[in-house]
Amino acid sequence: MQVRSEKGWGIDWAGIGWLFLFFWYFSCVPQLLIQITGTSGFTGFRQAFVMSALWLVPVLLFPAKTRLIAGSIGLLLWAASLVSLGYFFIYGQEFSQSVIFIMFESNAAESREYLIQYFAWWMLPAFALHTLVAYLLWRRVRPIEMTRQPAFAAAALMLLSSVGYPLISQGLREKTMGSALLKVEARMEPAVPWQLVLGYRQYREQLNNMQGMLTDAAKIPPLKHLKSTLGDQPATLVLVIGESTNRQRMSLYGYPRNTTPNLDKLRQDMLVFDDVVTPRPYTIEALQQVLTFADEQNPDLYLKTPSIVSVMKQAGFKTYWITNQQTMTKRNTMLTTFSEQADEQVYLNNNRNQNARQYDGDVLAPFAKVLQEDAPKKFIVVHLLGTHMSYQYRYPPEFEKFTDRTGAPSSLRDDQLPTYNAYDNAVLYNDFVVSSLIKEYAQKDDNGFLLYLSDHGEDVFDSPTGNVLGRNEAKPTAPMYTIPFMVWASPKWREGHEWSFIADTKRPYSSSQLIHTWADLAGLSFDEYDPSKSIVSAEFKERPRIIGNPYGAKKSLIDFSLIKPKPPKTEIETAQK
Repeated sequence: MQVRSEKGWGIDWAGIGWLFLFFWYFSCVPQLLIQITGTSGFTGFRQAFVMSALWLVPVLLFPAKTRLIAGSIGLLLWAASLVSLGYFFIYGQEFSQSVIFIMFESNAAESREYLIQYFAWWMLPAFALHTLVAYLLWRRVRPIEMTRQPAFAAAALMLLSSVGYPLISQGLREKTMGSALLKVEARMEPAVPWQLVLGYRQYREQLNNMQGMLTDAAKIPPLKHLKSTLGDQPATLVLVIGESTNRQRMSLYGYPRNTTPNLDKLRQDMLVFDDVVTPRPYTIEALQQVLTFADEQNPDLYLKTPSIVSVMKQAGFKTYWITNQQTMTKRNTMLTTFSEQADEQVYLNNNRNQNARQYDGDVLAPFAKVLQEDAPKKFIVVHLLGTHMSYQYRYPPEFEKFTDRTGAPSSLRDDQLPTYNAYDNAVLYNDFVVSSLIKEYAQKDDNGFLLYLSDHGEDVFDSPTGNVLGRNEAKPTAPMYTIPFMVWASPKWREGHEWSFIADTKRPYSSSQLIHTWADLAGLSFDEYDPSKSIVSAEFKERPRIIGNPYGAKKSLIDFSLIKPKPPKTEIETAQK
């Protein structure tokens, strides 16, 4: 970039640097705090850096008014950065469209309560310091004199690098401009004020989608001839949905590492089902079947039949949904639709990225609070973030127990070991959360039961090849589908209900039929209930467990038995041999 001087034309790097630093500062501070606290990865920091260059364009086009333009834009960025910074101070999370959803769903009294509860005196001087640094940076901004052609060329370069090139490259990859625009928006979100602008636009879009789904759900006919063996008897029934947890990595299911010490101790008080799989390895697609009457043969039934929340409401239960999953994202709109069918909701995770630090221990306090509510019949769904990638963000430092090769497969490479260990540490923390929910429930001494299962599994170098990480429906492996499935019942419930299902725990089962097992356990009957699909029913019928994409080609649906797991040898087993 060139500036006019007595000695001719040159590049005023210092002037450009101060100007860019001023614009970047407002996005830099929240992103820097996110990096320091390890809340999320480096991607947001990098994207905020690139997108901040966009604000150089108007200054380059009108260089004579540099300070006025920079000051005007700076005021906008400053106000937006205070929102992001304040939200991070309070929640330790990055601002997102999920936050906007919570804000608009809360009334004035709730907002005031949150403010009083979380506001701390040190925030005021922190905001003042943030503002002072911004002002001092603005003081260093000075006019840049340029001729028209170099200014236009520089402005074009900034537009191309921050928006043009990403849009073109994404357009070539995505094949459609709409998809490319969404990708570019995702790149812009970490920078202010786009967190607010794009967050609100996405909130409105997803809200409209959700409202449409809720309207359609309201039109679904009620269950036919619904009956309950409970009568007027009080009861609290709890469904805990895990995330990305492969039962093969739980000591409860024979894994050599002690990853579930708390559940191991509770085993004698639980029904632990040994052979349950999920129909699909993705959260939304799996839960469309798990929480409804849909299955692999009838995948669209989730649009035409009641969800488990609706079933329990029709049975006279007050319903609650406590979730540590992201709330208002394009992928999670279906989950939010399920949650909004409940009478009350508690949304805990407002991170912009799924791969951000978020601990499931946050669900314990609202769960305890709901248990104390004065409602004779309660149905509570607790949706965990479980062991979702990135695994190191799923557990606090005190749960970092597995750090070496002890108990790990002998075939594990050195570069795979940190990820493998992080997953086991995440399973260890998941054990703490799930067992804490059971213990909290046990202290209340309610009449009822708690059922825990994971939405799907995860392959973390567990399959025979030893090179698979994550989930890929096109290339299925057993760890992607093998899930934990267990039920704990209170003494009061066991006294009044049949609970000798020990022989049933070995039955091969698909979680796509959960709603039938749930109805059986809860003492509900209706025309849509099929006892042959209940794992605890005397009329249970073993079926092929179909997995895959039901909307894909015929060959995409296969029997799970074709990919049955073969546990890898561990370091201990190899040494013994």
